[in-house]
Amino acid sequence: MKPMMRLRAFSLLSGLLASVGLAAISHAEPAKAPRLKTENVVLITTDGLRWNEIFQGADEPMISKVYGNISNTNAIRKRFWRETPEARREALFPFIWGTLAKQGQVWGNRDKGSSVRVANGHHFSYPGYNEFLTGIPDPAINSNDKNLNSNTNVFEWLNTQPRFRGRVAAAVNWDVLPWILNGPRSRIPIWSGFDVPPGTVRMKVPAALNEMVEHGRTVWDGVLLDTFVTYAGRHVIQEMKPRALYVSYGETDDWAHEGAYERYLRAAVEFDRSVAGLWDLCQSIPQYRNKTTFVITVDHGRGPAPIAWKSHGREIADSAYMWFAVMGPDTPALGERTNTPLVLQAQIASTVAAFVGQDFQKVSPRSAPPIDAVLGRAP
Repeated sequence: MKPMMRLRAFSLLSGLLASVGLAAISHAEPAKAPRLKTENVVLITTDGLRWNEIFQGADEPMISKVYGNISNTNAIRKRFWRETPEARREALFPFIWGTLAKQGQVWGNRDKGSSVRVANGHHFSYPGYNEFLTGIPDPAINSNDKNLNSNTNVFEWLNTQPRFRGRVAAAVNWDVLPWILNGPRSRIPIWSGFDVPPGTVRMKVPAALNEMVEHGRTVWDGVLLDTFVTYAGRHVIQEMKPRALYVSYGETDDWAHEGAYERYLRAAVEFDRSVAGLWDLCQSIPQYRNKTTFVITVDHGRGPAPIAWKSHGREIADSAYMWFAVMGPDTPALGERTNTPLVLQAQIASTVAAFVGQDFQKVSPRSAPPIDAVLGRAP
């Protein structure tokens, strides 16, 4: 398919695409690049974590009883408040800003001309997960119902490739994700603390983890505490050593929906610490050391302070905006990106595949192109 024909086909998937400036996304054939050093790729997501906290740290209006449901505001200010956005964000995300930003790239600071946004037009979870996993902003996906996804996701496809077969896995939190990943069809091992679709290959983990989860569903119906996901992710890296792994966290979204800003901030801190732990673990294993790329992102954004931050959806325009970060041996260490071309969430899938030398667009021409800049193909 010629580049312009591919662009038209992609545009038809959602009426929103024209309004977000799809023409700014390059579909030209990139210059031939040297062979990448990445041999393994890990996609990590946390549900609904705003770009505002990533780039600005704790948001002052919500450090209050009225807007953040916080009683001990003095303690939270001491823990998270600093005078500058740079200091606040590093207090909240010491790994992202102390390590990743120095060795990789962070995109999505709208205040500095870097916009990353969803293209599906819905701005909530199932459409978002589908978009970044399949590269297709499918307008037909308009609910969070447990329906098996008809679109092929990048991990499912990688699992069919000879060098990856049996070396792909997922450890996920939200109970709908095994349906989004279409476990019965994809046949990738999935760890979930909830029921999965019949025919899904369940990832093997220590019995103690499953027992703890069985007695640990005490907060929400469809989301676990993220610590269980971290344990599962660490176990699969150590025991299965996958070449492509998806790890999905969920607490940030649920605490935000409850308007519990302190819990939201603490979940964000734990997310950052979990990512750091997974990175350190990978760097301690010869198969992964200096051969692994982490891609970190979210399924959607949220509304602005002081009230709409609790919510997201089509009616909240700001919830279309999100962020992503990348670190690995092939990504130029450019830190916080500024004045960048628009990036769509749909570009994540092809980017994940490209890091391990695979062309997802070739088999899924409706999917969006990879993000060349994080692949070292563009400034």
